[in-house]
Amino acid sequence: MRNVLAIARKEIRGYFVSPIGWVILGLFALLFGLFYNAFLGYYLRQSLQMSQFGGAPQSMNVNLYMIRPLLQQTSVLVLFVLPMVTMRTYAEEKRSGTIELLMTSPVTDLQIILGKFFGALTLYAAMLAVTAVYVGMLFWFGDPELGPILSGYLGLLLLGGGFIAVGLLVSSLTKNQIVAAIASFGTFLVLLLVGWFADTVGPTFREIVIALSVTEHFDDFAKGVIDTKHLIYYLSFITFGLFLTSKAVDSERWRG
Repeated sequence: MRNVLAIARKEIRGYFVSPIGWVILGLFALLFGLFYNAFLGYYLRQSLQMSQFGGAPQSMNVNLYMIRPLLQQTSVLVLFVLPMVTMRTYAEEKRSGTIELLMTSPVTDLQIILGKFFGALTLYAAMLAVTAVYVGMLFWFGDPELGPILSGYLGLLLLGGGFIAVGLLVSSLTKNQIVAAIASFGTFLVLLLVGWFADTVGPTFREIVIALSVTEHFDDFAKGVIDTKHLIYYLSFITFGLFLTSKAVDSERWRG
């Protein structure tokens, strides 16, 4: 475990000694802020219309009309930002030639992979922590339910963990960071859109497609529902992605 933490710290330092970590944090906060402002404006307009028709503005549930769609849109935002996080994990090591030093150091492939995974996941968790400041402001002006917010952020963390595992796999297959970022984005997009095809296939395949869709499993988290099957899905997704990464790294070692 000590080796894993050492590699994770190295990855985190690598993000923040260069501008990339700060740029990613700033970009994610900016884009989330734009979504936040748009949904807040929509919520306020709907509240005003309700009051004009004799309703109480407080009767509009802020979780239902603002926070849930905001978190659902954030799951799409992750698609665009995480490739910038994972693109350098292995590709930069290969480009700079430090991958040979890392592979010959007294650590296992699994420790290297887990260290890189937790380093990238820590940066992603910091990105989510920044957005929590926006959501926290709602408690000053309203009375949102905390449970659905926490479950929504748990869903975002698990969703991002799955994408990071896939991003590690893609980065381990190339030494070009741009190629890694584009390929990761394309893979994430396919995983995100697979649920859209559920209605175009037969009833049997529809259930399979829904079961494989990352968005279908996230929706319940955004609603405040933590279901064991969704937790198992994301943890299995992460494990499978890291397993494929270990096979790709092992194959690279044998070829080298």
